[in-house]
Amino acid sequence: MAEGWGRIQLEVVTPEGQVLSAEVDEITAPAALGYFGVLPGHTPFLTTLGMGELGYRIGNQWEYLAIIWGYAEVLPNKVTILAETAEMAAEIDVERAERAKRRAEERLREWSTTGAEIDFERASAALQRALIRLQVAGKRVGPGTLRQAEVRGRRAE
Repeated sequence: MAEGWGRIQLEVVTPEGQVLSAEVDEITAPAALGYFGVLPGHTPFLTTLGMGELGYRIGNQWEYLAIIWGYAEVLPNKVTILAETAEMAAEIDVERAERAKRRAEERLREWSTTGAEIDFERASAALQRALIRLQVAGKRVGPGTLRQAEVRGRRAE
């Protein structure tokens, strides 16, 4: 941790509302051209986000979200993520993600073997989204365990 800077306020927001608000020690996120990392005191910048895994660390515990497209604003003590979609690992429906993966693989298989007219870019993006969601879901804490940041980040119901 950068001396004198303390922690970073992480805010993750989608069109549906705030997904997470937590004070964290470290962040990694998927920019459009590769992953970036942020520690307290980081130089400010703006970037576009791709599809991938957003990770954040509180103490020694890493937590993960699946992020699909968006923007990130990095300031020395705050990171704001504006994402098209963002799902915490514990909120990902693994069966739904598996079904989406199978559908996307089938579409791509049809395209590669029969030349079927499909939207290749859309099918590829659907497969990538499903794989990211499955990867992040695999990093959730055991059943019944609520993580500190998850409790603070839980949306009002």
